[in-house]
Amino acid sequence: MSAVVIDGHLVHYETLGRGRPVVFLHGWLGSWRYWMETMDEMSIHYRTYAFDFWGFGDSAKVAERYTVPHLVQQLEAFLDALGIWKCDLVGHALGGLVALGFGLRWPQRVGQVATVSLPFTEDAITPRLTKVNPTGVLDKVFRQRPLDYAALRAEAERADVQAIGRSIASLKGLDLRGQKPPARWLAIHGEKDDIVRPPEPGSLRQDASRFRLILFDQGRHFPMLEETSKFNRLLKDFLAGDDLASLQIKEEWRRRTH
Repeated sequence: MSAVVIDGHLVHYETLGRGRPVVFLHGWLGSWRYWMETMDEMSIHYRTYAFDFWGFGDSAKVAERYTVPHLVQQLEAFLDALGIWKCDLVGHALGGLVALGFGLRWPQRVGQVATVSLPFTEDAITPRLTKVNPTGVLDKVFRQRPLDYAALRAEAERADVQAIGRSIASLKGLDLRGQKPPARWLAIHGEKDDIVRPPEPGSLRQDASRFRLILFDQGRHFPMLEETSKFNRLLKDFLAGDDLASLQIKEEWRRRTH
């Protein structure tokens, strides 16, 4: 476990690998641990980082900093503390909003952005996130798709419910359907996500040369956990700079050991 102190408060983070920095940002239902397998795979070519937002995982619970703008500031302070000027960002749900927010504020500091299960509009987020405890939502998500997620459930139990509610409340009027990409942007979503409703492709008005939406037809809210190998291959192609138009979900592959 590694930690850095920001404004007198502890921020927990993990890092793997060497190379160009890639920072992974978690969503509402847990902590950095959702990214463990993907970080391990990407660390072959990149220096990967993941940290816990305020109120999640092992980071401090700082109730006055639970809004999305405050989390954007947390990301900025984290990068500054570790001496990272420019990086690629990969964000899940809440983390995707933080990644885009940071990119819009500091476009010169972002190489590429990948968002996963990103809410493009305020009403895309299920009301259950603020009305049910996080573990209850997780249980429903994975009920029909058995996964060994005991560790993930334990992380969700540690989240401050105010961190979920206040961050969502700060999204009033959210509409990213016409948002100009701050950098090359890949949006990944599960078509069967019932936590954050996927956008209708025809409703998006992004520049096609800088934006691509890819849907996992059997995916739900956690494509990086549900179809890890396919997700990782897609993300690896994106980070490597493959043309956005040529990106596609490919069959699973195994890492070479020699």
